[in-house]
Amino acid sequence: MPEHKITKAIRTRVDQTNEMEHSSPLFLTSSFCFDNAEDMRAAFADENDDNIYTRFSNPTVQEFIDRMCALEGAEDGFATASGMSAVFASFMTFLKKGDHLIACNAIFGSTHTIITKYLPKYGIEYTYVDAGDPKQWESAIRPNTKMIYLETPTNPGLEIIDLEEAGKLSRKHNLILNVDNCFATPVNQTPIQYGADIVIHSATKWIDGQGRVLGGILVGRKDLIHEVYLFCRSTGPALSPFNAWVLSRSLETLDVRMERHASNALHIAQALENHSKISWLKYPYLPSHPQHSIALKQMKNGGGIFCFELKGGLESGRKFLDNLAILSLTANLGDTRSIASHPASTTHAKLSEAERMATGITPGLIRISVGLEHRDDILQDILQTLEKC
Repeated sequence: MPEHKITKAIRTRVDQTNEMEHSSPLFLTSSFCFDNAEDMRAAFADENDDNIYTRFSNPTVQEFIDRMCALEGAEDGFATASGMSAVFASFMTFLKKGDHLIACNAIFGSTHTIITKYLPKYGIEYTYVDAGDPKQWESAIRPNTKMIYLETPTNPGLEIIDLEEAGKLSRKHNLILNVDNCFATPVNQTPIQYGADIVIHSATKWIDGQGRVLGGILVGRKDLIHEVYLFCRSTGPALSPFNAWVLSRSLETLDVRMERHASNALHIAQALENHSKISWLKYPYLPSHPQHSIALKQMKNGGGIFCFELKGGLESGRKFLDNLAILSLTANLGDTRSIASHPASTTHAKLSEAERMATGITPGLIRISVGLEHRDDILQDILQTLEKC
């Protein structure tokens, strides 16, 4: 057996057909056949692992799940149609009326909407805590608290939460620790080794890495993932086999891609850190980052994203986007092509100004997802547009 997880992920595959193909086949089918009534009965009674219906399971989707489990060090997983369906499934599988959720206040905008608008409709309470203040976490725990949810690095402000401390806290109070690992990816950070029970990804981002398909996944403890499976089997947020096939192929290059993304990002962040048009710049592997020591402890590298605050505020943020020549303006990240976004007017625009400020989304905040282009071309594009802000 291979020793390294990236080798395990690359070599994990569905069984070959009679054609003995080297690349895994794509199982584009909605359902599966049985030899007789007894085999079909046993499958529906969960007495075997036979595939029944692609909403439940599919060999191509299972290969993607198995590869992600190998990378994250997880016991089991379930793949979903998008990252947000994975987030929603992780909440609705385990939280019920009267339960309480603790979440870091710096989270993706759509996750914020689920927590603040939709969970209360089901009688689920929540408390936001400051991502950068660990003391707030334990003080927020109530008798009905069931889960801790966090992102690290956070979106878009790149706060780093100490996973080791979060793991200790969740075990101390017997809580489910639910971690969105999208920004770091499993080749850069594995929350399960620090005590996470569930790890979530929007596979649409770095996992795909080329902006082609939507996908999400939850991995973690086998007993918890079985409950996720039962919820998703009935409610239907299944990942399509074609998207799973694309994502599974993408995992074969994830490690080398993330090395290039991170080296590009560090180089550009270092060059821009003291620019006259920038108030501050954050990148986890810069010594100036407030949680730099935590990032060094739990991350293999600083990842492919940095953010900064333009001195001109909201108007400068818009002007920055309008003057870019190479970087893309698009609602995504984790692409081979570099992407710039202005969260205050896009991904987090539906939050109130007070909500944005409370989570560090300032008017001039720019988030850069660094691609695989030559780092000097990316840097020069940012520099030329800064001069126009």
